[in-house]
Amino acid sequence: MHKPEPLFDYQGHLPECPTWDSSTQSLYWTDILQKEIHCYRPESNQHQVIAMPEEVGCFALREQGGFIVAMRTGIWLTDKQGSLQQKICDNPNNPQLARFNDGGTDPHGRFYAGTYWGPRDYNGALLCRVDAALKTTVIQCDILGANGLAFSPDGRWMYTSDTPNHVIYRTALDEQGQLGERQVWKRFSLGNGRPDGAAMDSEGCYWTALFDGYHIARFSPQGELLEEHPLPVRCPTMVCFGGSQMNTLFITTTRENMSQQELLERPLSGAIFTLQVSATGIPKPKFKEN
Repeated sequence: MHKPEPLFDYQGHLPECPTWDSSTQSLYWTDILQKEIHCYRPESNQHQVIAMPEEVGCFALREQGGFIVAMRTGIWLTDKQGSLQQKICDNPNNPQLARFNDGGTDPHGRFYAGTYWGPRDYNGALLCRVDAALKTTVIQCDILGANGLAFSPDGRWMYTSDTPNHVIYRTALDEQGQLGERQVWKRFSLGNGRPDGAAMDSEGCYWTALFDGYHIARFSPQGELLEEHPLPVRCPTMVCFGGSQMNTLFITTTRENMSQQELLERPLSGAIFTLQVSATGIPKPKFKEN
């Protein structure tokens, strides 16, 4: 079995939303707390850092070039350099209490962005979607920390997780984006890690980073545990597929809220890892706009 290896000499604060661009063979990610979007090209070892005005919880590449970004106060379109071009909407939550967190695109190129409810006193976060006409709709609520967005290969199911509540949901989805009833797909007991960011492979299996769990896991479409891969850090945050054959798993991790003692014991906290796997991933579609 292959072991995870650091992608390159880098440790971020809160890296999230790894996104592989097959056209340039590049990996993008956001460091939420550093207010940055990063781009790394493994072949040339080039590393670009794009400074942003606010925390970017999630983003997607646009078909027309540049990014769609969910920042603390709202969702914007930017150019390739990260310069703000057009505001799509305000954060539908109170931005003082809830920043954007996990998100991405569905098979039709629509952009989804969920929030994280900071006070943690009730399930105050939500999930919204931006369509090709740049219309934003809140599609789910009753969430504490939106995470784990992924879509089945046939596009019929949307998977999401609520990390603080230790649960993964599955929701039916039609081509027009209409949602069925949200169902509990898998619930995690205390002490085994909390489901964070995720990715789907071509066999319909769901890969999740298990925050506080020192590992990532792969589950069958029926929720059966198929694989576990340990990590040398406590808190992986998200996974994505990439590489020339789409069988490299990129794993972001965090060093947020860790003591100096833990950082001494786990010095790779905040690094990005690569792991060669037998499964093949599904490329993330770019955001399609009219």
